[in-house]
Amino acid sequence: MRDENHLTLFELNRLVKEVIEYEMPNEYWVEAELSECRETRGHCYMELIQKDPQTATPVARASAKCWASKWMLVRPYFERTTGQRLSAGMKVLLKVYPQFHEAFGFSWIVTDIDPTYTLGDMAKKRQEIIRQLKEEGVFDLQKELHLPLFCQNIAVISSENAAGYGDFCSQLAGNPHGFKFRTQLFPAIMQGEEVEQSIIAALEKIYSSECRNYKFDCVVIIRGGGATSDMSGFDTLALAENVANFPLPIITGIGHDRDESILDMVSHTRVKTPTAAAEFLIDHLERVLNALNNSQDQLARLAQQKLTYYKSQFAAIAELLPRLFSNVKVRQEARLDIIYNRLIHSSSSKLSTLNSTLSTLESRLPIVLERRMLKEQHRLQLIEEKAKSLDPSLLLKRGYSITLKDGKAIRDAGELQSGDTIETRLANGTVQSTVK
Repeated sequence: MRDENHLTLFELNRLVKEVIEYEMPNEYWVEAELSECRETRGHCYMELIQKDPQTATPVARASAKCWASKWMLVRPYFERTTGQRLSAGMKVLLKVYPQFHEAFGFSWIVTDIDPTYTLGDMAKKRQEIIRQLKEEGVFDLQKELHLPLFCQNIAVISSENAAGYGDFCSQLAGNPHGFKFRTQLFPAIMQGEEVEQSIIAALEKIYSSECRNYKFDCVVIIRGGGATSDMSGFDTLALAENVANFPLPIITGIGHDRDESILDMVSHTRVKTPTAAAEFLIDHLERVLNALNNSQDQLARLAQQKLTYYKSQFAAIAELLPRLFSNVKVRQEARLDIIYNRLIHSSSSKLSTLNSTLSTLESRLPIVLERRMLKEQHRLQLIEEKAKSLDPSLLLKRGYSITLKDGKAIRDAGELQSGDTIETRLANGTVQSTVK
């Protein structure tokens, strides 16, 4: 038999529901961070979290739902305003009311989302990343690189099946000038949470190809056919640092018309779309071709002008030459007679002096050579002894060792960080170690 003082769980939950509905009848604007956000059957289910600003330890958690009737209105406005999808890690300002269901428990029901709050937080994060890149001195490194004049070997980072990649290749192949381009695709994920690591991995493969003596002229990062609201992967510090420090010029065409991503900011050149990236490369070669043609025409004109000038000069000289030659011939013959007589006299005197000097040098040469040989032999012995004393193998045989990182000797422990792999070279063999 049921005791009248006892409540069933349903009755207890019903009481909780009535209390919440009575005591909290209003809607509330609440700040929170999304730890999870998923869409199911048109509804959006969120997990909210608040962290301690000092330790990042969660201090509050809650579940929230946005029913399809509201979500179909809220989502497009949010994405159109922010240029981003709701995703984990995003700061949001939600308008909610409490709901307690006897069977499913408590949750906050979302009726509105203020995109300006999220925009402010995104802008703050972007500015912090930009500030850090400038502080590191890498923000403008790509701008200092020069695109090669004949930029035709292109490394492409894109999704393999993206329409934008096909458009890019078609645009290059069908250029009206008949320029020949060689492209090599390095596939990457261009939307979602894996964008950052995927593009960084592709850059590392391109760099590895460069090290194997295959030379690319530039790198093109393109994205086509993806959602314009899924751009957060291009606004990360790690990706920006990798692009900024890359040794080849990087051209971005990720199809985002609203604002520049941080990836766009640190790249060598930013265009809007993959086809625009292809047009940029075609236009670059066209400018080079036009410059060459203009230089060729200018050289031809200058050569023709010089040729005409010299022809007139030669004609004038040809008229004067017979008369001038006759006068010069008389003067030069008289001068040559004088020089000939002087030359015979001075040659005889000089020959006598040189014979005397040669005899003196011949007698002193053996002595000088012997002294020089002794001096150089002594110098070579000193150099040999010094070289032997500096031989690192002697130090190793005495019990010393050499510690190397990436092939370079470590002279200061401050150069090492936790996790670094080092090599200790001994007289017999080497030892691999990891710094803790």
